[in-house]
Amino acid sequence: MERNAPNIPPSETSHSHRSRVRPKSSVQFDDNTLIHDHSGNVIYVNDPTKTNEKYEFCGNDIRTSRYTLLNFLPKNLFIQFHRVAYLYFLAIAALNQLPPLAVFGRTVSLFPLLFVLCVTAIKDAYEDWRRHRSDCYENNRECLVLQSAQFRSKRWKNVQAGDVIKILADEMIPADMVLLGTSDPSGVAYIQTMNLDGESNLKTRFAKQETVSAFSQDACAVSGVIRCEPPNRNIYEFTATMELNGHKIPLNQSNIVLRGCMLKNTDWIIGVVVYAGQQTKAMLNSAASPSKRSKLESYMNRETLWLSVFLFIMCAVVSLGMGRWLVRHDHELDTLPYYRKKFFNKGPNEGRKYRYYGIPMETFFSFLSSIIVFQIMIPISLYITMELVRLGQSYFMIEDKDMYDSKSGSRFQCRSFNINEDLGQIRYVFSDKTGTLTENKMEFQRASIHGKSYGSSLHTDDESTEAAANNSKRKWKLKSETPVDSELMALLRKDSNLDERIAAHEFFLTLAACNTVIPIISSGKVSSCGKAESNHEIEGIDYQGESPDEQALVSAASAYGYTLFERTSGNVVLDVNGEKLRLDVLGLHEFDSVRKRMSVILRFPDNVVKVLVKGADSSMFSILAPDTEGNNGIQHDTQSHLSEYSMEGLRTLVVGSRDLSDAEFEEWQNMYEDASTSLTDRAAKLRQTAALIECNLKLLGATGIEDKLQEGVPEAIESMRQAGIKVWVLTGDKQETAISIGLSCKLLSRDMQKIIINGTSEVECRKLLTDAIAKYGLKSSSIEHQNLKCKTDSRPGCPDIHDNTKSLGLPKSNAGKKEGTTAPLALIIDGTSLVYILEKELESEARLTLLT
Repeated sequence: MERNAPNIPPSETSHSHRSRVRPKSSVQFDDNTLIHDHSGNVIYVNDPTKTNEKYEFCGNDIRTSRYTLLNFLPKNLFIQFHRVAYLYFLAIAALNQLPPLAVFGRTVSLFPLLFVLCVTAIKDAYEDWRRHRSDCYENNRECLVLQSAQFRSKRWKNVQAGDVIKILADEMIPADMVLLGTSDPSGVAYIQTMNLDGESNLKTRFAKQETVSAFSQDACAVSGVIRCEPPNRNIYEFTATMELNGHKIPLNQSNIVLRGCMLKNTDWIIGVVVYAGQQTKAMLNSAASPSKRSKLESYMNRETLWLSVFLFIMCAVVSLGMGRWLVRHDHELDTLPYYRKKFFNKGPNEGRKYRYYGIPMETFFSFLSSIIVFQIMIPISLYITMELVRLGQSYFMIEDKDMYDSKSGSRFQCRSFNINEDLGQIRYVFSDKTGTLTENKMEFQRASIHGKSYGSSLHTDDESTEAAANNSKRKWKLKSETPVDSELMALLRKDSNLDERIAAHEFFLTLAACNTVIPIISSGKVSSCGKAESNHEIEGIDYQGESPDEQALVSAASAYGYTLFERTSGNVVLDVNGEKLRLDVLGLHEFDSVRKRMSVILRFPDNVVKVLVKGADSSMFSILAPDTEGNNGIQHDTQSHLSEYSMEGLRTLVVGSRDLSDAEFEEWQNMYEDASTSLTDRAAKLRQTAALIECNLKLLGATGIEDKLQEGVPEAIESMRQAGIKVWVLTGDKQETAISIGLSCKLLSRDMQKIIINGTSEVECRKLLTDAIAKYGLKSSSIEHQNLKCKTDSRPGCPDIHDNTKSLGLPKSNAGKKEGTTAPLALIIDGTSLVYILEKELESEARLTLLT
């Protein structure tokens, strides 16, 4: 018998017993949950006039360009004259306009400077014109805005905070808006955030059930007040409340869609704008276009300064010598035409001064004339040549056929001509691992269940797959088939109550239900034929989610007969070996970088409430139930399997569960309601709430997922190493996994001596660093390292470095090796140690072993 749960977004808990009396043991949060006008924004839904009556909100037009028609000339000249040489050439041209100092033609002396200024100005104008064109396109795009009870077309630049907007499938979001309704009755919407964070995986957003019922596709009538935090740059957090019909509804990050996102797999959504234009999170994270200068240009500025100083010294010496000569030959000056003091000829000019300004002024003019004569010490032709070479380089780079990607149809783009030469001077490459070095296509490989490891012999051939489907009564066909272990399949098909069989059952239930993955069922049918049966129809199914790891785990669960085929805001529906199982979702604690785990609270058809948890081993083993003789052996075996999987370069997770009593669930529910409606420290309070149930877990097992390297990555890294480029790669894997990946991508080699620094205190880290320096005779003048620095796998936006962070470094050459050792060194740093060694007190020791 199926149990129908209320439609509630997984990120919240809205139960039917809200009016029940809180038990005395429940935890109460003491905080002020109302954001007042002076501390946040107040948005009146569907009333932009009232929302903007105090002119606190900007319009929705954006500007990323640097110049306008009015300020282009002065601003561009100001930026260009940051080059010291241009100031020098301007001074030379100005001096040449004075009659006593004119050496060249007055007009001709301006041509070189004007030429190089015009070439640079045209180049900058073209770059900024492209920005203006992009801004104009964005500002004049159209969207549907609710006006007079109808959705009418309106340009993006005219949208205001408080407007209610309707977005159709595959359209871009014009502003940051809180979801009010979607085409899905449960209020679920799917968005792609590639323009914000570069991730192509779909993310789920939810409209509150209180507002979903008030909206339809063609008309809606709702009014309310949203009190939210002031505009900020954090795209991963949002805290607000909505006052609707006398009720206060909490809003969080799962209820807001940001400008730049694209609506996918959803027919339409309706939302109210809370941040517009320059106040949107995307624009707050978009810095103004900087004036970029290459390293060569900075070097030339510095050299020009020194040459100018030397030139002035030379001119000063010449002018002083000239002054002394004038003093010594003062009585002879009347016989020299240039220095004649008075006219000799009789007439109207007799007795008047003749081109003589006195010894001090003649000395000064001699100084200025020397500057013009010696100006070739700083040749303007060098700068003209540089600008022409940059234009030529840009052309050849854009037209380079080897830089053309046939899959996407895109070619090399040169967005800033001023830094072309820096491409040949790169010394460091910082790269993420997942999705950059790897394909970001996770594949389930190994599983440890009840202390036993599976996956050493996987079968992907058609016969074994078809047999598995027939035996498990499976009617689903995954878009990408997942290999299965025949021994594990046999265990799952057994009808027994053994602990191993129960653990395997709950293990795959957790993989299938503890996630935010969305199942997408193909509209057509796929015919399949097996040897044991006649033709039968199999429905195609695919999964979309925020994390490729979750997609791989859900696909693996489906391959073993636990198929997630329906998800709403209040329940998930599984096909367990042909039997339909509907589970009520009572609450969900999403993964965060502090807890390093995720949990979901489910009510089963027999009214049993369970919490299913998965997370990193460093966070999971500390919350398991107290050891018993049997459990201790299972934990030990699981830890051994995790180490084995890590050595193979697999990403690992630990899975656990526990039953919740009515009292525990009641206490958690009340605590969760307080935390989820809090507008101050909501994240911290939700972590406290999660800790209430994420304890005393039963260990079910662990998983090992493979993320293959992209084609050509090892060769590329090896080539960069040979070129002297230091490569830093960020990854959130365990130390063993990081080393294995470092070996496979040729960042590390097996003949390297490993220096491991994994201290838990500053004193211990200092000792390990000192011992390494003494053991290998490291000297800062002879060390050149290439590094692999691994950062914890956390949600974006969390800059913290956590305990399981690892940093590996290897030198290109090692002059200070241990006596008798010729192998290079590899540095492996624990995340906690990395925090300490980056402090100033340990920085000097760290520089001897790390590349700073």
